[in-house]
Amino acid sequence: MNWLEALLLGILQGLTEFLPVSSSGHLTIGQELLNLDTSAADNLLFTVTVHAATVLSTIVILWKEIERLFKGTFFTTKWNDEKTYVTKILLSCIPVVIVGLFFKEYVEAIFGSGLLVVGCCLLLTALLLTFAYYAKPRKKEDISYRDAFIIGLSQAIAVLPGLSRSGTTIATGLILGNKKEKMAKFSFIMVLIPILGETFLNIIDMIKDPALIGGIGAMPLLVGFFSAFLSGCLACKFMINIVNKGKLIYFAIYCALAGIATIIFSI
Repeated sequence: MNWLEALLLGILQGLTEFLPVSSSGHLTIGQELLNLDTSAADNLLFTVTVHAATVLSTIVILWKEIERLFKGTFFTTKWNDEKTYVTKILLSCIPVVIVGLFFKEYVEAIFGSGLLVVGCCLLLTALLLTFAYYAKPRKKEDISYRDAFIIGLSQAIAVLPGLSRSGTTIATGLILGNKKEKMAKFSFIMVLIPILGETFLNIIDMIKDPALIGGIGAMPLLVGFFSAFLSGCLACKFMINIVNKGKLIYFAIYCALAGIATIIFSI
């Protein structure tokens, strides 16, 4: 992987991590289009790098919200709104943690099953976004514990390549009747723990087996990191505004077209 390929994939990761179009699916498509034949080690190291970049972009864009939650949780003994919110975030992470710990090999096998699965999951993303756009449930003031867990279940299912994590979790929350202005932030904050956990485990694997570090080179990694960070900042801020305006249908159309094109290309 050279620096230009790392730049393109970094931008792709940063944009699609927050836009409801599936970052994993688009990275798979991007690698196919660029005809990249990278080793598993190079893929792991690059994935860890760009994931770290998107986590940092989330923290930067949502810093005030994260700071408020941190202070309200750890600097007071009283039970407050911040502790309630963090508890819901932790509850939403339980399903994806279970999938990561006990079904990791099955998920990795699906990731290696080609573009056909990606195309089909993109179509599922399109259907879910469309349903969320047209559904008119009764609105709730706050995300309940029950809703947080159900949204967490949707995040666990969205580990499939092509099934957008942000699209799935936001759409699920909207279908349950949660306000759109609250769902984007909840969706982006709830993913921090799983991504940080996955990144930590990958780093442990690379420490135990130095061969997993690969030979991708410092320059492509730096380019990939900064391109993913900058594009992630733009996409995170843009996506919050899009959800607030309720215009997810445009992404549904895009995912449908991308899914059909991917399926045709894979045949």
